[in-house]
Amino acid sequence: MADYGSLVEGTDPRLSVEIIDPAGGAAGTTALRPVLLLHGFASSAQLNWHDSGWLTALTAAGRRVITVDLPGHGGSAAPEDLDSYRPSRIRADLLQILQDAGVFPLADDDPASGLDVVGYSLGSRLAWEFGATQPELVHRMVLGGPGSGDPLADFDLDAASEAAAGGAPVADPRTAELLRMAQLVPQNRLAALFRMIEAIKEEPFSPAAAVPSMPLLLVAGERDDLAATAPKLAALSGQAELVSLPARTHTNAITSRAFKNAAVEFLAGE
Repeated sequence: MADYGSLVEGTDPRLSVEIIDPAGGAAGTTALRPVLLLHGFASSAQLNWHDSGWLTALTAAGRRVITVDLPGHGGSAAPEDLDSYRPSRIRADLLQILQDAGVFPLADDDPASGLDVVGYSLGSRLAWEFGATQPELVHRMVLGGPGSGDPLADFDLDAASEAAAGGAPVADPRTAELLRMAQLVPQNRLAALFRMIEAIKEEPFSPAAAVPSMPLLLVAGERDDLAATAPKLAALSGQAELVSLPARTHTNAITSRAFKNAAVEFLAGE
């Protein structure tokens, strides 16, 4: 296991990046392309990927794994400038991180070329846009808890800020649930999370504007209201598989063994 603190172009966002080599492999070497993991809003690489067993499952399958904590999340810095939280800026930072990690474009008959991407919730939105804009790099993608809408763009920021400061409860149920999720993690910095929401409101998700051309696996809990529109993403893609996880919600689908098994099998495809 290694920890990389590489700079990106422009203002350094001080993102926490970790690269984990496959189980039983020599450090820094693998015959298979790496997997980039993008966590959800108000979560972190630790919560989404380490604690839920994803790192173990992927490295056991021979995959090198790259995790990134989004700005204001986990071990990453929480800059004050709005630009650091924009999805377009995050995608640019990811591209630099991958270059620093030695990821190179896809090449025929080279299973180590390019990379695969697994995203969850907000990470799925970022993955969709990253895959659409970097088809020469991305081989396959697994999107967990995905939807064609943008709950963060619709987030009632004023009401949430008032509630977080001890004011009246949030009336909008979706905003209230997202705020509850954000407050569940003691380490979360609400000011930074609100800053990210502010940035996302200026760059809301528009999946039809740029559609990934590579095969996709869309996975959601059957009780996940935020992912109810996943079939719309599948229709846009035209080459997406849909998997529903019985009795799972947006909160706990990430821990599903069936999810991990389906992802590992899908990413092994040609």
